[in-house]
Amino acid sequence: MKFQLRPVLSEMKDFYSQPISEARFKAYLAKLQGDTKGDMTLPISGFNPMAKDHILKKIDELQKLNAESLMQQVISEFNSRTNTSEKDIFTIVLNLADDLKGRWTNHYVTDFESKFKLNAFIQRKFCVPYFWTSESYTAELIKTRTAEYINRTSYRTKHPQPTTLKDHLEQEIFVATKAKMTIDEKSVDKHSHLQSFYQENQESEDYGLIFNFFYGDSGSESLGYKSYGIYSSNGYEYAKILAKARQ
Repeated sequence: MKFQLRPVLSEMKDFYSQPISEARFKAYLAKLQGDTKGDMTLPISGFNPMAKDHILKKIDELQKLNAESLMQQVISEFNSRTNTSEKDIFTIVLNLADDLKGRWTNHYVTDFESKFKLNAFIQRKFCVPYFWTSESYTAELIKTRTAEYINRTSYRTKHPQPTTLKDHLEQEIFVATKAKMTIDEKSVDKHSHLQSFYQENQESEDYGLIFNFFYGDSGSESLGYKSYGIYSSNGYEYAKILAKARQ
């Protein structure tokens, strides 16, 4: 498989320059769905169509860093390592989710879905890296995030929707390995409880348990989910540690 970039930042900047109104919402749906209600022509579902002016500032920050040019560098590097006979081409579209002032965007839930609930994107040959209005952007972050989602999409074209905790973790180990994600060294000595928790629950299909594994007690408690004493590390950091151990 190969990837191609569909730049969207300038287009979304123009979109957000319109006043918040029903007309803006309808314009958003037209971009998202095209001529078919309920379809997805342009994968911009991470953008909040009614976001306030602060999102324009964040788009400006991304543009000043030449975010989409940096994404293209990562795409080109990935494509150069791919068999030239590959015919499947996936379109990459940056999404900027508003977890600062967007009432309908919960960071934890949206992040989980952007990483694991990919079937609708895969079927339409989309890859959708998520960025957040709460983040401070750097060139390194942009390139790593892009590589992360490219490899996540690549993995999911060969594996079904994860169901067990083990399925979810194996996906993220693959991503951490291929995207060469760095380890937070402070977390290495804090994952013993996570390791025990995983060994005991790896075959579980309980959504709340899996969610807690990746986002810890703070993420679960913010949504009223059960917590399991995971507070000093999380499943994503654990995946990086296992990825390094397997190399």
